Amino acid sequence: MNLKIICFAAAVSLALNALLFAAGGKTYEITGTVVAATGTTLAIQKGTEKYEFAIDPATIKGSAELKVGSTVTVTYVMSAMKLESASPSKEETKASPSP
Repeated sequence: MNLKIICFAAAVSLALNALLFAAGGKTYEITGTVVAATGTTLAIQKGTEKYEFAIDPATIKGSAELKVGSTVTVTYVMSAMKLESASPSKEETKASPSP
């Protein structure tokens, strides 16, 4: 088999895998008014709800120009930092019907 074809197939495979992993999380978007902005955090308000975001100024373009009172649109992905599972209580187990 031709070495160029093998290299091309490997490159295409790696590129597709990277796209699949990068597209893992659903993105969300919210537009609101900036109520607080520091170097690493951003708080916006939409209606009566207040949302806080951790930001990385090195990767977020325009984060240095954030001013309180300005309107911004934030695109974000939800991710879990920790997940704990509690075992069901004995009462819940007893209430379950037996097969």
